[in-house]
Amino acid sequence: MKAIRRITVRPVLPEPLAPLHELARNLRWSWHTGTRDLFQAVDPGRWAASDGDPVRLLGAVPHARLAELAADEGFLRLLGEAADDLRSYVEGDRWYQKQSGGLPAAVGYFSPEFGITAALPQYSGGLGILAGDHLKAASDLGVPLIGVGLLYRHGYFRQSLSRDGWQQEHYPVLDPHELPLTPLREPDGTDCRVALALPGGGRLLARVWQAQVGRVPLLLLDSDVEENGPGERDVTDRLYGGVSEHRLLQEMLLGIGGVRAVRAYCRLTGHPEPEVFHTNEGHAGFLGVERIHELAGRGVDFDAAIEAVRAGTVFTTHTPVPAGIDRFDRELVARRFGPGAELPGIDPARILGLGTETYAGGDPNVFNMAVMGLRLAQRANGVSTLHGRVSREMFSGLWPGFDPEEVPITSVTNGVHAPTWVAPEVLRLGTRHLGEQRTLEALAVGGSDRWDAVAEIADRDIWELRRELRGRLVDEVRERLAASWRQRGAGAAELGWIDGVLDPDVLTIGFARRVPSYKRLTLMLRDPDRLRRLLLDPDRPVQIVVAGKAHPADDGGKRLVQELVRFTDDPRVRHRIVFLPDYGMAMAQKLYPGCDIWLNNPLRPLEACGTSGMKAALNGCLNLSVLDGWWDEWFTPDFGWAIPTADGTATDEQRRDDLEAAALYDLVERRVAPRFYERGPEGLPDRWIEMVRRTLTHLGPKVLAGRMVREYVEKLYAPAARSGRALTPDAARELARWKSKVRASWPRVAVDHVEASTATAELGATLVLRVRVALDELGPEDVEVQAVAGRVDSGDRITDASTVSLKPVGGPDLDGRWAYEGPLSLDRTGPYGYTVRILPAHRLLASPAETGLVTVPSEATAEAAGVLMR
Repeated sequence: MKAIRRITVRPVLPEPLAPLHELARNLRWSWHTGTRDLFQAVDPGRWAASDGDPVRLLGAVPHARLAELAADEGFLRLLGEAADDLRSYVEGDRWYQKQSGGLPAAVGYFSPEFGITAALPQYSGGLGILAGDHLKAASDLGVPLIGVGLLYRHGYFRQSLSRDGWQQEHYPVLDPHELPLTPLREPDGTDCRVALALPGGGRLLARVWQAQVGRVPLLLLDSDVEENGPGERDVTDRLYGGVSEHRLLQEMLLGIGGVRAVRAYCRLTGHPEPEVFHTNEGHAGFLGVERIHELAGRGVDFDAAIEAVRAGTVFTTHTPVPAGIDRFDRELVARRFGPGAELPGIDPARILGLGTETYAGGDPNVFNMAVMGLRLAQRANGVSTLHGRVSREMFSGLWPGFDPEEVPITSVTNGVHAPTWVAPEVLRLGTRHLGEQRTLEALAVGGSDRWDAVAEIADRDIWELRRELRGRLVDEVRERLAASWRQRGAGAAELGWIDGVLDPDVLTIGFARRVPSYKRLTLMLRDPDRLRRLLLDPDRPVQIVVAGKAHPADDGGKRLVQELVRFTDDPRVRHRIVFLPDYGMAMAQKLYPGCDIWLNNPLRPLEACGTSGMKAALNGCLNLSVLDGWWDEWFTPDFGWAIPTADGTATDEQRRDDLEAAALYDLVERRVAPRFYERGPEGLPDRWIEMVRRTLTHLGPKVLAGRMVREYVEKLYAPAARSGRALTPDAARELARWKSKVRASWPRVAVDHVEASTATAELGATLVLRVRVALDELGPEDVEVQAVAGRVDSGDRITDASTVSLKPVGGPDLDGRWAYEGPLSLDRTGPYGYTVRILPAHRLLASPAETGLVTVPSEATAEAAGVLMR
């Protein structure tokens, strides 16, 4: 009979075992080997059956076993040490507490998904895993983050395959009481809730759950509460599910409700209020609108509130294509705000203006979440050097008149949380050679440019480790493959062949990620016959493990999955290539270490970063990738191989894929496989091992999330905190009034005349520029007049530009014009040119381009100034 209601009965632990509750509820166990070993010792069989989830484990252990452990002095000693270690970790000073420079008291970090552990399935792919790694690294460094997200009752979907290889989606119901979560409570013991106003007088209520990620609290909002109607209860049903209105409500709850949850958490716990708010992608962009609403309630006008909010906000974009951005119909957004709805004190037109695509080529009828995120953040970044460059190009319309390289979007290259992704076998090898504390410090905190201590590890130890990891992957693949075939309807008599799938001595390539078209899951199938020859080569065979999920609404992605699955079902090659359904964190933690090569072949430059190859590298796996994302930034032949791209404008898509697939086959056949199978005097692949060693030595420290979070602190959080403190309400009003004055006058700001002293145009010479400008109602204190100079291309476009500030000479003339002059050094040879421009200038601006205003000479003025030298 089926139960009509489900409840979770929590175990009552004997008093001596009480610290197990604290250890199970703090997700540090997900990356702390000692704590996981302790839980395994509670009941090894049930630990395995619980998939390594302490909360599930403690709910399954018989009372007799608990009583036995409560009397076991050895176990209690280990339990006490683990509890003391966690307490020291949470309460002691770490990297952040040892820094100076006015760091923020707290940072609010908002993301639509968080991949912390498979036991808390609230992620779909790279964005969520990155967010989870960000929180863990912040915890290791002592950065006072407060994470904010949504609690999805169905999480992301579970994937299986039909008999003919078509993706099937399943949405298991998650009970928060069975997850490593605790409800945030008011002093009277009731659940803490936040509310959003709905049109027509309704309300959307959400309960606040807390996950403890080491030192970092993660607040998750859950709309499945009894007071909500059916539609409102389903707002947090699925990650990235539903139609536009459903998604809009999710994003309003994340942004507006998330700020309200943070305020409640700080009120209830005494945690410092965030001085900086970090928006991880545009989904949480409404947090800025809520903060404007808070300031409005204190008497700050809208324009001044924008300036105050911008000063303390950081926006990270993760997409290199406009199609990856959430865009809503303006009218849909308008209905959710104003009188009778949310934020009634703010004119909905002002909110709509924040997300309107006012630039050339934009659609004025949509509300763009990334555009709002950029307009409400004084600091923004992409997630690799290449992605920063792509983002500056993509969003340059918001800063008209500026070259893309001057668009104020920087980059912080993503990193991965090594204690989460490094295999226990790798950790043990490091500990054996380097010591436990030294190894853990290097992985969690980082800080060094090289891990030279890897040189102390013998070649044979490295190679034996690699074979052990490959063997564990083979076992894992066979087990998962058998389960998949049983789900597809196969009987036991059909599955004998699985015992021969993969070989622990064969070169193993891994490919696992989401399945949008640009990641090109099936590029390897471009020439099926050639792939078969590589897989079945009698002397240098290759084996491939593939995993990935297509979005439930993406039939094109599902067809790619099916095409690959049908190839892997071929009896001729199925022992050499496999597709594993239901890719997630638990599978990834086994897959990355066991592969020799990590393959990535996206369309360049559509991979913003692509961190899976980083996780593989930390386990001694070499990368074989298109030069995109992080690989474009850090590739050298020491670490792996670069797949050439055929991205010329004259190459159509089919031809491009043919060329790049052929390049991939050539690399595997002629360079990768020969290097792997080549043996030196000691019977070891010496040159391969040397590449593994160089990967760990030089690449390892770069790919750490600890390095990434330190960069966020130094480049973005600390400056944002300083700006936020400077933008008091009075300062914000001053800045808003100044910007209003500048915008009113700017149409009449002009460069009237440019002249240069005559000089021989030779290296080392100096020109004196004299410029006359019209400033309308502005004065020299409101602007900066610059000379911009450098080499010029065939179209007279200045490249590799440098700027020189010109100084005002005297007061305005009878026509109200101001004279500026300054020296211009000819510091390089070849075709050279210069121009002059006027920019707004104010002490509270974070970037000269912040206002998006710039004035350059008219064509007539430019012609009069001449060209220096050809």
